[in-house]
Amino acid sequence: MPSATVEDYIKHIYLVAEKRSSGDVTMGQVAEALSVVPGTATTMVKALSDAGLVQYAPRVGVQLTAPGRKLALHVLRRHRLIEQFLVEVLGYDWSEVHDEAEQMEHVVSDLLLERMDRYLGHPTEDPHGDPIPSAEGKLVHDQVESLVECPLDTTLTVARISDQDTNFLNYISEAGLNPGIRLRVTARSLSAESVCVELVEGAVRLSLGLGAAAKVLVRL
Repeated sequence: MPSATVEDYIKHIYLVAEKRSSGDVTMGQVAEALSVVPGTATTMVKALSDAGLVQYAPRVGVQLTAPGRKLALHVLRRHRLIEQFLVEVLGYDWSEVHDEAEQMEHVVSDLLLERMDRYLGHPTEDPHGDPIPSAEGKLVHDQVESLVECPLDTTLTVARISDQDTNFLNYISEAGLNPGIRLRVTARSLSAESVCVELVEGAVRLSLGLGAAAKVLVRL
């Protein structure tokens, strides 16, 4: 079984690559995602390359091989199912579960994971709206746009929150922008770096900065 460090690197390389349209993930991006210095990231990536989990090119970057992608999706499945279990069964707040799942994802057995999945009714999304990979390693992405890109004056549903930071999730929760909430973007100003939102239920109006709005993903 891969070590927790290997799983963390593979998972974060996958997550960074997922946000990019193309190209390798740079060592700087890997280091930032893992909160390590670039030299440490490079040493670890070389070891992952030797293990056949990534392809690494100096001064270019890294990308997952097919076995690396399979491992990344398996780790994500563990993480997101654990988050859903903590919220749905143990009553955790959705803003608390990310850090707990970060620890538990490396120690939960496949048998326990599948029993959790069965108990939960085979959920397809975690509490933050992120898709849960299937046991076969398939991941289905909905068509989503951020509040910075979505159409104005159209009723939309919050699909995902892309930032797992506890403080940010608390902010989103207090603002009432949890996944499943319906809203409309009534105005957007790139020069003022603001997005005005109206929640359909209760007609609550909010003003978000562009940084926060970019992390709230919505669907029609």
